[in-house]
Amino acid sequence: RNHSLISEFILLGFGNDPKLQPLLFLLFLLIYNVTVAGNTLIIALVVVDHNLRTPMYYLLGNLSFLEICYTSAFLPRLLASLWTGDRSVSVKGCFVQLYFFAVMSATEALLLAAMSYDRYVAICHPLRYAALMNGRVCGRLVAGSWLCSFLNCTLTDVFLWQLTFCDAKEMDHFFCDFTPLIKLSCSDTRTLELVTLTIAALGALVPCVLTLTSYVCIISTVLRIPSSTGRKKAFSTCSSHLIVLSVFYGAVITVYVVPTGNAPTVLHKILSVFYIVLTPLINPIIYCLRNKEVQESLQKALFKLAAFRNR
Repeated sequence: RNHSLISEFILLGFGNDPKLQPLLFLLFLLIYNVTVAGNTLIIALVVVDHNLRTPMYYLLGNLSFLEICYTSAFLPRLLASLWTGDRSVSVKGCFVQLYFFAVMSATEALLLAAMSYDRYVAICHPLRYAALMNGRVCGRLVAGSWLCSFLNCTLTDVFLWQLTFCDAKEMDHFFCDFTPLIKLSCSDTRTLELVTLTIAALGALVPCVLTLTSYVCIISTVLRIPSSTGRKKAFSTCSSHLIVLSVFYGAVITVYVVPTGNAPTVLHKILSVFYIVLTPLINPIIYCLRNKEVQESLQKALFKLAAFRNR
């Protein structure tokens, strides 16, 4: 009764330096445009090129679509605050942003696990690949990834909407993350924290175990190939995916698993930028630079575009 309820938060972001804000705006605007353009290019190549209409690239196209949605959930709001200086966000808006952040993070982990399974079948069971990884199976994997993420995060969100916030309204972050959010609540958050920890642990542990199991089988199969050329060719088919997995799980572990209680807040923000902003930017670059089929498809598309302009 002695507290006044609040209806909005103030995201402190990256400070109030007037010289730094325009530079950050230009940097994040460039990153956002490149991320959307790169992932859109991947989707366009998968749709247009018949050679890329395989389960592997179908999953890659869905991952690129997810990265566009993922980036669009954060960067436009951050860009608006850097441009206008308005850092306020309503409590409901903060809940919505956190919800989509959780859904897309969980979906990305499941999609990467599905891509690992695709590589496992292709390398360990090549003769059964067409039967085990057809269009119906891929559609179910993608739909299951989204559905499981929505259901799990909705359960957590039910508890989240029951929180009340009073007095403190400044959140020392550039987006609505779970830990700084519950620190501002004047409700009992023990049940919410327990439910969130359980769901997050299962949502992260299950895809991680499935992915590790797939690559343990893949590596053991590749090592049994007698010729070095065959081993190199088999391993090259999943090298891009391995790099993406390393970047994704490395960022997740660094931001959310490694204890950073005594670390400066600015360090946690920088690590969060790497996880939320740079990971969607890096993925299409990795697949374009290290995947010969994508490179060939891109070259064909450029040649066709050049020929069309010459006409």
